[in-house]
Amino acid sequence: MDERIEKWLLDILQAIEETEQYFTIYPKTFHSFQSNILLKRATERNLEIIGEAMNRILLREPNFPIENARRIVGLRNHIIHAYDNISDENIWAIVINHLPKLKAEIDKLLNRL
Repeated sequence: MDERIEKWLLDILQAIEETEQYFTIYPKTFHSFQSNILLKRATERNLEIIGEAMNRILLREPNFPIENARRIVGLRNHIIHAYDNISDENIWAIVINHLPKLKAEIDKLLNRL
């Protein structure tokens, strides 16, 4: 695997793990997430990092084997450019449903080394 791609995968993994850590401090509930602006912004920032790293990977290797890679980049763009139209429910669904799957995909790719 290309060293830069490996670095970006590790960046994604770190952002996911940081997001997971937030919920060792705060309850992992939608209400806790929605009512805590710092938690929301920190989570959104990590999603931006994940999307930017994925974008860099796809620029280097357009057919990189990550499910929903293009949608991950699209989410990053949405958070950055349509910041006033971010749905707490959508971000929460990503945290609960999609980040664990992405983490498993990346763990699998990194374990191939």
